[in-house]
Amino acid sequence: MEPQNLTSVPEFLLLGLFQDPELQPILFGLFLSMYLISVAGNLLIILAVTSDPHLHSPMYFFLSSLSLADIGFISTTVPKMLVNIQTQSKSITYGGCLIQVSFFFNLFGCLDNLLLTVMSYDRFVALCHPLHYTVIMNPRLCGLLVLVSFFISLLDSQLNLSMVSQLTFCTDVEICHFFCDPPQIFNLACSDTSINIILVYCIGAIFAGVPVSGILLSYTRIASSILRVSSSRGKYKAFSTCGSHLSVVCLFYGTGLGVYLSSAVSSSPRKGTVASVMYTVATPMLNPFIYSLRSREINRALQRILSRTLDHCNESQLPCYQLHNGKAYVIRRCLCNMDPQNLTHVSKFLLLGLSEDPGLQPLLFGMFLSMYLVTVLGNLLFILAISSDLHLHTPMYFFLSNLSLADIGFTSATIPKVLMDIHTHHRIISYVNCLLQLSFFSFFGCMDNLLLTVMAYDRYVAICHPLHYPVIMNPNLCGLLVLVSFFLSLLDSQLHCLMVSQLTFCMKVEIPHFFCDPSQLINLACSDTITKNILVYFIGAIFAGAPVSAILFSYTRIVSSILRVPSLGGKYKAFSTCGSHLLIVCLFYGTGIGVYLSSAASPSLRSGARASVMYSIVTPMLNPFIYSLRNRDIKRALQRLLSRPA
Repeated sequence: MEPQNLTSVPEFLLLGLFQDPELQPILFGLFLSMYLISVAGNLLIILAVTSDPHLHSPMYFFLSSLSLADIGFISTTVPKMLVNIQTQSKSITYGGCLIQVSFFFNLFGCLDNLLLTVMSYDRFVALCHPLHYTVIMNPRLCGLLVLVSFFISLLDSQLNLSMVSQLTFCTDVEICHFFCDPPQIFNLACSDTSINIILVYCIGAIFAGVPVSGILLSYTRIASSILRVSSSRGKYKAFSTCGSHLSVVCLFYGTGLGVYLSSAVSSSPRKGTVASVMYTVATPMLNPFIYSLRSREINRALQRILSRTLDHCNESQLPCYQLHNGKAYVIRRCLCNMDPQNLTHVSKFLLLGLSEDPGLQPLLFGMFLSMYLVTVLGNLLFILAISSDLHLHTPMYFFLSNLSLADIGFTSATIPKVLMDIHTHHRIISYVNCLLQLSFFSFFGCMDNLLLTVMAYDRYVAICHPLHYPVIMNPNLCGLLVLVSFFLSLLDSQLHCLMVSQLTFCMKVEIPHFFCDPSQLINLACSDTITKNILVYFIGAIFAGAPVSAILFSYTRIVSSILRVPSLGGKYKAFSTCGSHLLIVCLFYGTGIGVYLSSAASPSLRSGARASVMYSIVTPMLNPFIYSLRNRDIKRALQRLLSRPA
């Protein structure tokens, strides 16, 4: 397969709002202040919602998600603009433009759109079905709605990325905007863009038209319910619960519609650029003010945060004293004087396992022991074959050996404890060991996730840039990618451990699982866990959503390159180099999604534990077989290894 240059340009020029040099300092100060206000305001909303128990409700959960999306939305464009003004450089690389337009701008823009729709549904249930509100808008449904919104936004960003990456550009590389706007990029393309424009309108009709229809339907039903209220005071009270959301909806869609109309009416693209400042910068900045000014709960929460901060500041100026022999001694300057508290109230948990039937325990023991031995031996053989064979000292097999090592750790975090519990008929696990198991399970699970992403990038470079493969995938970069994956996994495990360690457990300490699953521990907690659930979904969105996005992006480019190969044999040869990795990706994420769906669909908690056997045990066990059966190099290395004399 011959490498092809799809862009003909290495970078674009962002012309910005104005080219007058005298206006640049004013623009820099204006956009910097708006960006800081937006980030600080939305972070304050998130902090107020998470720290105040009175705001642990579905409406404020969605509001904190919207604030987080707004931070991402404005952070996509404004920092690059500030850097360009400060450095007086208007260039943006082709890859940077793709990332800006697809992964982040479309992702967070669509997420804003969908979250506003979800919030309108929340207001519809609150006003039209108030008695069933707590039952319908339960924490699981709220988390599911945010998760579905994220993945739909991810799909939208991937579709836009796929369309833009197919364009060819010749000489005109000046984008009359302060960010990579898809319509501007389409106008610059020298290839035929009629199909792309049709697809853009179709995607816009689906990902924007459907949410708008949902919002209109919700508010039609809300208005109908409010009009049936007899007293004017009751009507005002009912309407005030959705006034802030309605203001944000009008601001978001009104500014977007204004940009579209100004671009359509005016022949100058610069006017559309100036108008787009409203929905890209002004809207995320104004959202926190709209909610804080119109919501008493948010005002009170912010006041409590500020008063708490002031109290801490005052206390930090006071010395702490300790009495000794009737005299007071200054021992230190402190923020507060706190007594130690027991946050757990329990010292151990009871792991119920897959089944409590005594007749099944020998069968379970044999099954888990055989699967564990096959997993460890298979992955160790893999590592030994790769390290001992010089023909396998390549980036792909380096990442594969690290994946095998992570798989051994992934299964070893849970299975030995299961085997010991079955053998000793003792299902107790201490609180500390539970935290350790949770940390190791999260660490190696995230490591698997990130290594699969790195391997997808490796396959992308090998297929799409074969001539530059040895230069790009050099040993330094390979080692750095594994090291970064390690530290990100460590961060993920520490965040999970920190969240669970803050939970309070009272009486019920039975975990309907064969290991300490974070979701099961959160369900057992007797303290309020809505904040923890929010954080779990956010961490999952970052540490799982970003790798999935990168894998989808890599395979979008790979498929695009393979389809351009003229011969059928060439297509098969190119695809065979990534077939094993694609199969493992489908197995890993498919079983994980299957566990989530089975837990959501079935009322039995035990069914989720049985389904989780697939991704926690079966997937690490099958990985070596998938690569060895589909890979001639691995087969030869294993044959050479086994044929060596002892």
